[in-house]
Amino acid sequence: MFSKWWHYALALVVSLGVVGTALAGLAAALIYPNLPPLEALTDYKPKLPLRVYTADGALIGEFGEERRAFIAIAQVPDYMKQAIIAAEDERFYTHGGVDTLGVLRAAGSNLLSGGAKEGASTITMQVARNFFLSNEKTLSRKLSEAMLAMKIEHNLSKDKILELYINQIYLGQRAYGFEAAARTYFGKPMKELSLAEFAMLAGLPKAPSRYNPVVNFPRAKARQEYVLGRMKTLKFIDTPTWQAAVKQKLVIRQARPQADLPADYAAEMVRQTLFEKYGESIYSSGYKVVTTLQRAQQAAANIAVWQGIADYDQRYGYRGPEKQISLPADKAQREAAIASALEDVGPVSDMQPAVVISINAKQIRAQLRDGKTVEITGPSVKWVANWAAGKKGRQFIPGAVVRVQAVGSPPRWRLTQLPEVEAALVALNPNDGAITALVGGFDFNRNKFNRVTQAWRQPGSSFKPFIYSAALEKGYTPATIIDDAPLSLTAEEAGGTAWEPQNYDGSTSGPVRMRSALTKSLNLVSIRILQGIGPYYARDYIRRFGFDPARHPPYLTMALGAGSVTPLQMAAAYGVFANGGFSVTPYLIDKVYDKDGRLLMQSNPQKAGGNAPRVIDPRNAWLMTTMMQDVVRYGTAARAGQLGRNDLAGKTGTTNDARDTWFAGYNPNLVAITWMGFDQPRSMGRRETGSQSALPIWMRFMGTALKGVPQKGWTMPPGIITVKIDPSTGTRMNETVLDDLLDSLLGDANTGMVEHFYQEFPPPDAGAASWEADPSETPASPVPETQP
Repeated sequence: MFSKWWHYALALVVSLGVVGTALAGLAAALIYPNLPPLEALTDYKPKLPLRVYTADGALIGEFGEERRAFIAIAQVPDYMKQAIIAAEDERFYTHGGVDTLGVLRAAGSNLLSGGAKEGASTITMQVARNFFLSNEKTLSRKLSEAMLAMKIEHNLSKDKILELYINQIYLGQRAYGFEAAARTYFGKPMKELSLAEFAMLAGLPKAPSRYNPVVNFPRAKARQEYVLGRMKTLKFIDTPTWQAAVKQKLVIRQARPQADLPADYAAEMVRQTLFEKYGESIYSSGYKVVTTLQRAQQAAANIAVWQGIADYDQRYGYRGPEKQISLPADKAQREAAIASALEDVGPVSDMQPAVVISINAKQIRAQLRDGKTVEITGPSVKWVANWAAGKKGRQFIPGAVVRVQAVGSPPRWRLTQLPEVEAALVALNPNDGAITALVGGFDFNRNKFNRVTQAWRQPGSSFKPFIYSAALEKGYTPATIIDDAPLSLTAEEAGGTAWEPQNYDGSTSGPVRMRSALTKSLNLVSIRILQGIGPYYARDYIRRFGFDPARHPPYLTMALGAGSVTPLQMAAAYGVFANGGFSVTPYLIDKVYDKDGRLLMQSNPQKAGGNAPRVIDPRNAWLMTTMMQDVVRYGTAARAGQLGRNDLAGKTGTTNDARDTWFAGYNPNLVAITWMGFDQPRSMGRRETGSQSALPIWMRFMGTALKGVPQKGWTMPPGIITVKIDPSTGTRMNETVLDDLLDSLLGDANTGMVEHFYQEFPPPDAGAASWEADPSETPASPVPETQP
């Protein structure tokens, strides 16, 4: 009887096998001819993002829907390949696209577990799915996937299939491919990863969201250890190597992994330029842009701006916590409350969100997003106490959501806050216009408005050098005596409303040399100089520096910087003084390459002393530089002497009520402009000036940018003579060139003073046509006093 049933069972199995084979053959006959061609694989063109780099190779921006970086199979480390095979398809090099043993094992496992717990997709099947098919769970899709996998195996080598998989697979955090994932999760290329890091990445394809180490490190770590165990079982690694890899501490990159250093404002300028030229293709064609930025200078600019803003914020007091939460007594509930409060509060710059968990008279303890507790002591405690004492009802208690920042070396934590004030810095090479550093604001992700290129602000006294330069062309000299005395201007002269301008401190000095007036930033002298040369002539003259005359109404208020400029304009304009009188155009993009490394575009800047147009006399540029060197040595920017250099020149600028503060300074090879103010103009405070707010940013930047750079001054051009002058009249005492006069003057102040003059002056009426009034001009709004 048993034998009979056994024969029936065997016959049934054979019949089912025959029927199954027949159905499979029929399915293959129907599906195989309709499979897609493999050109997408044989001519693989991944969507590669636009990448932007500094001149010395630091990544500063990446733009595209997918983070992707192609890597050839020959460049993939063996451990990476072995980790993938151990995790995903141990018989990859032996099966023909479909792993029959794997299918049977998965079927048995799923049958025993009562559900679909284990899959049997090979690497080749995953390639087929990722390139050609959807993720729907249907029999027809699975059959198509199997047929397509076999077709791929028939046409491509195993290494080519693995290369496609390594570059195409999605691995979380918008990263496609293992090279992009290496940079995303670990901040370095694949070739620099350790075995432990390879295994972490190899564990991601199974479920990128579930095993994302940024989101759930414990789960990702467990998956990594599984992969390492499989590598050991398959004898890819030995026991000691496995143990070392399991124990290795992994550092996962938490921040946005799109750059080697922050330069978002510059990267966005590049993106806009390329989009205008190439359109939407820039996001998928793999363009590589090399900018003129210098990594060290950009890093210094970032720190200078961030620190300058933080210093200002510290001066004006704490504004209170961002919000307040209740901290439950139960530890688990308290941890949950802190995590919830910080979940949507991301870091801004280097300011980390935290929740205060305890406070006393000497210390504040706060918990970060990652659960770490930091201790804050010193001035921060007093800062908070002063705020709490400032108004009835204020309390700083546990549960306060605050910002903390690590400063110094070794790092110590301090309380900080998101700033309301903004600042910007731009630096360029005055000899060709190459922008070497650019910071358009405190944080690009918080506010994308680029204050270097988009903010039209009043320059204040930092505009005076251009008026003085115009005066030199009219026959004035640095020794010309101007009366620093009270002025009353009519509405016509001031542009709409009668005006009685004053110097910053309200005092007057009487007759004063033009050089001294610039050193002290005397407003009344600047206005009298503009009266003497004519505002229409001056407005025409400033075209030479790249300024838009339409933004500088031809009224006497122009002497105090009542027009509008951008920091980038100011950088180019001061570059004219720095390079000896040539106009160079600022530029940011040096080279553009396609994905294959072919050069598509290269800059060809005009160079000072070469093909750049000369816009002012070299004697004018040199004299203005010597006058601005005095500003740095003895005047409103004297604190710059702390840098210990003699090759610096510049000018401070502060508008009425300190709405804008500036410092514009340079040496022969580097111009840097710093600005600070509020986006919606308002007073920064009664004590704020360019020397107080903007100059420290400039000094912090230049101190780093010029560190180790030999000092190099400016050579006096032909056509200038050095003579004695009568300090009371500003005129020459004699026509003798006195090479050793400086020494003699130190001993006898009655012999006169040294000054430099043009050997020949331009005709007295030069540019007189520009003096005539333009009837088309409309009066401007009255502009208040400008400060140093």
